[in-house]
Amino acid sequence: MSFSPCLLIPIYNHKDSIPSTVAWLLPHGLPILIVDDGSDAATQQVLAALAATQPLLRLFRLPHNAGKGAAVMRGLREAQAAGYSHALQIDADGQHDAADVPRFLARGAARPAAVICGRPIYDASVPKGRLYGRYLTHFWVWVETLSLSIGDSMCGFRLYPLATTCALLDRVRIPTRMDFDIEIIVRLAWDGVPIENLDTRVTYPADGVSHFDMLRDNLRITKMHTRLVFSMLPRAPRLLWRRMLSSTAGAQAADGHASHHWSRLAERGGGLGLRIVFACYRRLGERAARALLYPVVGYFYLTGAQARTASAAYLHRVAAHAGKAPPRRRDSFRHMLAFAQSGLDKLAAWMGRLDGSRVDFPNRAEFDRLLASGRGAVLIGAHLGNLEMTRALAHGRQLATVNAVVYTEHAQHFNRMLAAANADFGVNLLQVSSLGPDTAILLRDKIDRGELLVIVGDRTPPADNGRVCEAEFLGAPAPFAQGPFILASLLDCPVYLFFCVREDDIDGCSRYRIHFEPFAERIELPRRERQARLQAWVQRYARRLEAHCLAAPYQWFNFYDFWRRAPGAGLSAERTAGGATDPANT
Repeated sequence: MSFSPCLLIPIYNHKDSIPSTVAWLLPHGLPILIVDDGSDAATQQVLAALAATQPLLRLFRLPHNAGKGAAVMRGLREAQAAGYSHALQIDADGQHDAADVPRFLARGAARPAAVICGRPIYDASVPKGRLYGRYLTHFWVWVETLSLSIGDSMCGFRLYPLATTCALLDRVRIPTRMDFDIEIIVRLAWDGVPIENLDTRVTYPADGVSHFDMLRDNLRITKMHTRLVFSMLPRAPRLLWRRMLSSTAGAQAADGHASHHWSRLAERGGGLGLRIVFACYRRLGERAARALLYPVVGYFYLTGAQARTASAAYLHRVAAHAGKAPPRRRDSFRHMLAFAQSGLDKLAAWMGRLDGSRVDFPNRAEFDRLLASGRGAVLIGAHLGNLEMTRALAHGRQLATVNAVVYTEHAQHFNRMLAAANADFGVNLLQVSSLGPDTAILLRDKIDRGELLVIVGDRTPPADNGRVCEAEFLGAPAPFAQGPFILASLLDCPVYLFFCVREDDIDGCSRYRIHFEPFAERIELPRRERQARLQAWVQRYARRLEAHCLAAPYQWFNFYDFWRRAPGAGLSAERTAGGATDPANT
């Protein structure tokens, strides 16, 4: 698509501001189409003088005031008839920053099929009633499009691709008043036209003239949203399907350009959803918070192509390994929901609201014997179930000092929420990305004091050169970190496997079962047999993790391609000698 833009200004009785608006736009050297929406004689006189003196300006006039939308639609059709490919709409009242015109044009040239929408950044001049009203419209637009792609549906600073926009105008009747900007962008989104948002400064001049009628225009907008919501319903399957396809394509494109190592996967969202669920839990209780998880998880399921694809691939492996029927699409939603529910249970535990009767500990006698011995130990867990919840329970009941060796960079929002629930969340939380002498001394001291170290073994080290072993896991080789086993060898202490798996709900509340299994009295890695021993210990761990995944498939929470080695990762133990001693991290 060629890129040949023009500027479009709808105007109604802005005789005082239009000369300065035109003056700000002239330096850009673009044709300016002004559509007079039946202005008074004084404004017509000003416009005629501008048209007579400015060669770049073309003037069109509607015989009577038909509304902003009518003026814009006339201008869009005139621009297309004149051979332009795009029209940049800008208001006549001086609210929009003409200095941003090159930014809109550059974005449009880069993505000529997209609508480039201004997303206002307001200063103190904005009327608060108008500002708050916009947020209500934003919400309904997100509902009508089943998407957050439209940053602001009311801003009149917008670059339209004329071919698709005029085709829409020829096919559908669009409102001609203040509801025009909203409905046309919603319908363009329904047609699959890409939407790009561009931040731009918006001011309300002290002497500005506004034609927004609070009563009549708000009634028009309310009627429009009602109509659009009902019009969206039959379109919903297509909109959702398109969103799934686009997010999957985006994930596949990223797959060719970026590493998929788990530590580089940023925590999704800005934390608002977490805060809403947190507030709901505190004020309305667990049942209300669990109900709120469904729409929250639904959003991340629809928009999180990479996690959704990884979940489906993992569930297919489990089904094939167990000789069961392949999973259905909704099973990945169930998988993500289980992850969200585990987060809520962590929150409940750190808030002191988790009833201990909801946690079964069949092998408690073995755990008590360990505590009675006064010996420290390494507990190797996994992203299976809810290890963090057990740390909260142990801390709250002072059963034992449990130190978690973790990697938390990718989950800052959630960890801040847990810290807000209990100031002791950070106590005995050891952030470790590599095992150096200082870290080894610290961990040795904790073991000597009879404390417990919990570390997970089902993630590779964050460092690109972190050493891994490949072990058979659910029917295919997968990389597992050497670090937990090397650490246990250095600390010369007992090693246990430790999992906390969610079971069926009772009365809408989660129940958990703690699996505490002796793994080794000590792990010895003699130099000559180091690699073979490491491989054997890693494979033994992988077999136990596999057994628990088969028993509780929706409780393993690694939403990335676990079987794919990240570029630059250390070679498997079978092909390397020596190597780093990076611990695996949660």
